[in-house]
Amino acid sequence: MKASYYRYPLQFKVPSGTSRGILTEKETWFLVIESDGKTGIGECGILRGLSYDDVPDYEQKLRWVCDNIQLGEEVLWESLRDFPSIQFGVEMAFRSLAAQDPFILFRSEFTAGTKSIPINGLVWMGDEAFMKAQIEEKIAAGFRCIKLKIGAIDFNKELDLLRFIRSNFTAEQMEIRVDANGAFSLDSALYKINQLSEFKLHSIEQPIAKNNTDSMAALCKNSDLPIALDEELIGVTARSEKENLLRAIMPQYIILKPSFIGGFRGTNEWIALARKYGIGWWITSALESNIGLNAIAQWTYTLRNPMPQGLGTGALYTNNFDGPLAVRSGALWFDHNVPQQFNLA
Repeated sequence: MKASYYRYPLQFKVPSGTSRGILTEKETWFLVIESDGKTGIGECGILRGLSYDDVPDYEQKLRWVCDNIQLGEEVLWESLRDFPSIQFGVEMAFRSLAAQDPFILFRSEFTAGTKSIPINGLVWMGDEAFMKAQIEEKIAAGFRCIKLKIGAIDFNKELDLLRFIRSNFTAEQMEIRVDANGAFSLDSALYKINQLSEFKLHSIEQPIAKNNTDSMAALCKNSDLPIALDEELIGVTARSEKENLLRAIMPQYIILKPSFIGGFRGTNEWIALARKYGIGWWITSALESNIGLNAIAQWTYTLRNPMPQGLGTGALYTNNFDGPLAVRSGALWFDHNVPQQFNLA
């Protein structure tokens, strides 16, 4: 058995806005395992400035994994607690290696093309006209759940966008989620959240910056709107620490990104604890290529969570790989007519 790794920067078709600035490129690394004439592919998706493993020796750790690939998935995963994106890449690569088809990691009705996954339509930050155009596009495409990233433009204009949606669709017709990415100040958060609740939203993700545990707990207790933790989970790697965090804050939901929290196994730890404390959850991709997104989607289907998930098709990039995922009427489908292609050349 031998392994190698490759850096592959993904290029955005259109610069995409977040509360942390404009993204033009997404750094991705691929782990490739070869054994007995078979190949396994895993994606290590890191987001600089956000991922817990955004550290100077990231590439050195990938090299270490390749040099020690014979240790196997279990030992490597445990040795990579501080590198959750590489944990995910290792899990994915070994499962890909063991699969009959290296791109079908979890066989199900989803990969058979007979069942789909409901997803939210993501509306990126931008000026009012840009965001409104995206909203109209998602509505026309048949989405029944829309997620808006907020915090980049004037708050009153964001309220106007929500007012626009609600003037055309009731809460029963269109579920709305908003994601503040920690943009609200501690002083203004509760006031803004209660203003948002007027529009009968499903939830708000990460209203304030992470590591303000007492303030977040107070928001979850006193807010008129359900709160979902997202960035708050990043860097919490030990199971005991995960439980302590959930018990301290008691959010209504948690958002689970496998690339940020230790892959399938790390995510399963969060799910088990969420169930223990009666906390809702859903899975979200983290700007992976179609290689990683395909694996996350297949695995997500096996969890049988009926809520709309935060998955897409990787259509953001100019240099993405061909993949079998397609969106139809607000749901993600596996299309066998579009085979997965992987070529780093």
